[in-house]
Amino acid sequence: MQPVLEVSNLKKYFATQKAVDGVSFTIGKGSIFGLLGPNGAGKTTLLRMITGIFYPDEGQILFNGRPFNPESDVAGIGYMPEERGLYKKMKIGEQAMYLARLKGLSREESMTRIKEWFVKLQMESWWNKKVEDLSKGMSQKLQFVTTVLHNPDLIILDEPFSGLDPVNANLIKDEIFRLAQSGATIVFSTHRMEQVEEICDHIVLVNKGQKILDGTVKGIKQQFKEDIFRIAFDEPVLPEHTAIHLFQVINKSEKELILKKTEGFTTNDIISYFIHKGLTIHAFNEILPSLNDIFIRQVEGTPQTRQFETVVSH
Repeated sequence: MQPVLEVSNLKKYFATQKAVDGVSFTIGKGSIFGLLGPNGAGKTTLLRMITGIFYPDEGQILFNGRPFNPESDVAGIGYMPEERGLYKKMKIGEQAMYLARLKGLSREESMTRIKEWFVKLQMESWWNKKVEDLSKGMSQKLQFVTTVLHNPDLIILDEPFSGLDPVNANLIKDEIFRLAQSGATIVFSTHRMEQVEEICDHIVLVNKGQKILDGTVKGIKQQFKEDIFRIAFDEPVLPEHTAIHLFQVINKSEKELILKKTEGFTTNDIISYFIHKGLTIHAFNEILPSLNDIFIRQVEGTPQTRQFETVVSH
């Protein structure tokens, strides 16, 4: 996949604090990339260096294969910061037009694209409303439109779903997928891990200014799996069925077990054991950790298996 953004050994210091300390990653064209980390991890500083707001103290940023030049390359970037930058007294249509013109679009092209986006996001009746009269969710939709109006190669979205109800969150999510499919590269920063699992292809997790995880969502979940499985039966599971060294029972209900396989045995050993005991298995699946569990484990050092101790069986 052709890289759109390559970040190499970036460092940024504020007084004695290392806000970003040697972070590297590559983002391919058309991908949806998750930049994750707790508060104060260095995410915003990274984004501000990528957009040219801050200059790195060390390291290099390549944009479309060339050293990043804020003066010329910023036109190819759309940045939606967590701290919103809208003029409260302006009308919605005027605000969108003003920002589109700042990004180099003609008045005619600006009008065409604004109208198209307002229709897509159900904002047609907003034109003469003032920004100060918008709810947080409505402001989010306007900010998103002004971020992508100029068809940037790289779109950076910092907490884009903040304040949105489920319907409008889905509207924005569908547009993110469509933009990626049309070739735009999305950098998505959020604290909501379930959104990351649903949207992102690849993630980087930073903590205390350093990268601690880098990979595909699927690959990282496989990396942290712990041989934990859910098995559902047609018959009740009795105590004598689980008195065996093949596995450790983590949770159980009348006809379902959540268990951890003992090292040295296979899933076929477990299946054969229950069949031999006369139980009929109608469901057997591995339980992979969620990104939220992995996030907590990496940032706080929480043992991963704890998540399964409170699983409620269905």
